[in-house]
Amino acid sequence: MPSRQRLSATDWTAAALDALADGGLAAIAVEPLAARLGATKGSFYWHFANRDALIAATLERWESHDTEDVIALVDTAPPGLPRLKALIGGAVGTRVGEAARVELALLATAHHPLVAPVLARVTRRRLGYLTERFVELGFSAEEAARRGLLAYTSYLGLAQLAHATPGEADLSPAYLDTMIRTLTASP
Repeated sequence: MPSRQRLSATDWTAAALDALADGGLAAIAVEPLAARLGATKGSFYWHFANRDALIAATLERWESHDTEDVIALVDTAPPGLPRLKALIGGAVGTRVGEAARVELALLATAHHPLVAPVLARVTRRRLGYLTERFVELGFSAEEAARRGLLAYTSYLGLAQLAHATPGEADLSPAYLDTMIRTLTASP
């Protein structure tokens, strides 16, 4: 009989993120995840006290990977317009498709007591980071905050459109150029 590979908490949170993207928060359930991983419920309980603990760890992983890691990568670009282009190009050009499915699933359950504080924290962090990018371009703090909000809501709207009606979402470099020109135009 072949031996099973021992699963880590990271394996469980990765599977939970996949399940979340596929079926929303309700899809994070112990037995289906165990079946997906070829594991037992005992493996789950070795790493997590309960489903809420798994959800919390999964949300932490999402926040780290989809916000902090992205910001760290964007910060390697030169300041000013190159950094803003790296952020918007990365968010729209590579994250709007499949990667945005988790975010859209979380937005659909935004009032869940475990999801709400994470979404609020991620939103504040992303809006703050966007505002910093527009301040870096010379906009006042107030105008930079407005443009940061416009950029973020454009991303979310485009992600929803790409998810709901993929044929209608323009993710081309020309669209990205238009978006950046519009966001950085003089007031």
